[in-house]
Amino acid sequence: MADKNNHRIPKLRFPEFTREWEEKKLEEIYEKHNEKNDLSFGVDKVISVANMYYKQDANVGNDDYLRTYNIFRLGDIAYEGNKSSNFTYGRFVENTIGDGIVSHVFDVYRPIIADYCIDYWKYAINYETIMRPVLEKATIKSTMMNNLIAKDFLKQSILIPPTLAEQQKIADCLLALDDMISAEGKKTEALREYKRGLMQQLFPTNGATTPKLRFPGFTGEWEFVNGNKLFASITNKVHNSDLPILALTQEQGAIPRDLINYNVIVSEKSVAGYKVVENDDFIISLRSFQGGIEYSRYKGLCSPAYIVLRKKDKHLVSDFYRVYFKSYNYIQALNKNLEGIRDGKMISYQQFSEIKLPLPSPAEQQKIADCISALDEIINAQAQKTEALREYKRGLMQQLFPQTTTK
Repeated sequence: MADKNNHRIPKLRFPEFTREWEEKKLEEIYEKHNEKNDLSFGVDKVISVANMYYKQDANVGNDDYLRTYNIFRLGDIAYEGNKSSNFTYGRFVENTIGDGIVSHVFDVYRPIIADYCIDYWKYAINYETIMRPVLEKATIKSTMMNNLIAKDFLKQSILIPPTLAEQQKIADCLLALDDMISAEGKKTEALREYKRGLMQQLFPTNGATTPKLRFPGFTGEWEFVNGNKLFASITNKVHNSDLPILALTQEQGAIPRDLINYNVIVSEKSVAGYKVVENDDFIISLRSFQGGIEYSRYKGLCSPAYIVLRKKDKHLVSDFYRVYFKSYNYIQALNKNLEGIRDGKMISYQQFSEIKLPLPSPAEQQKIADCISALDEIINAQAQKTEALREYKRGLMQQLFPQTTTK
C-alpha cells in the first residue's frame, strides 16, 4: 500500500511498483523546438491543436505562409492557452496522430528523454493537478495566452514514474477506461440518432397529413391548425422577485439556473420586470429557430424578452408538443418561415402563430408522447452511465498521480 504521507507516491498504485516517483525539471524532459516548416508538410498536414486532427486550413494560401508554421511531430506537445482550455492557465496537448504542422502562435516542446511513453504523457501533461502549479509559476508572454517564456516553464518541476513500465501501466489503464467511455458514448449517440429517426416517422412530413409510422387503433388524417389556436402568449409580471430565474437550455428545457451552475448577475430592478413562467408553459427563446421551443417543468421567472406560451385547451398533451417543438420538421418550418432571423432577434408570437401545428386526437398525442418519453428515459440512463464513467476516471486519475511539486 502506498504511503499516504509521502507526496512522491500516488495513493493508488500497481503492486509491482514500489519506488518513489522522481522529481524532474521539465527541461530534463522537454526542450522548446519551434522548428519551422521547410515545406516538407503542406496544407493537408495542418493539425488542429484544440481537437488533434488534420484539418484543411483555408487560411494557408501560399508557401511563404506555410513556412511560418512549426513542425509538430508525434509525441510533441503544444501549449494552448485560449478560451477552449480546460483550466485558467491553459493546457498542453500532445500530438498523438502523427507528424504535421501547427500555427506559429503555438510553442512546441519535444521530449528528449529515452524513457518516454507517449500514451502516459498524453494524460499527465494535460492533467490539471499536475500542470496548474507549473503554469501558475510560468510566465505567459502573450495576451492570447498561446506562448510561454520557455526558460520559466522548463525550470519548473513535476513528479514522474521512475520506470517506463509504470508509465505504460498507467497509460494502459486509462486507455482502457477511455475505450469504455467512448463505447458508452457511442451507444448514447446511437440512441439519440434512433430517436431522431423515430420522430421523423411519428410526425407527418413534406405536407403529408398522416405519419409514416402509426400505433394500432389510430386512423384518419391529422388536423393542422395555426399556433395561436392552441397556445396563448402570456405576460405576467406580478411577483415578488422570489421565484427562481430559469435558464433556457436545448437539452433540459427551462430549468432553474442554480441547478446547472449558470451564474449571471442581474439587478433587483431588472428581475422585477421578468415574466412569470408556470409549470407546463413553453418559452420562445432567442435561439428557438436553432433548437426549437423550450418546455418548463418549473415555476420561475424568465427574461421579458422571451415569449411565454400556455395551452388554451387542457386536453392538449404537453409532452406531445414538447417533443414536436424539438423535431426536425418543426425547426425546419421555423427556419423557412423566419428568413432573416439571426442571433439576438426574437421570434414573435405572430410568426409562431403562422406555423401550422398538428392536432391529432388526445389519445394519439398521449401514445406518441409516452413512446418518446420512454425512449428519453433510456437515453438519459445511458448518458448518466457514460458520465459516471467520466467521473470515475476523474477520481481514478487523482489516485494514480501524486500531487506535483514546483520550485
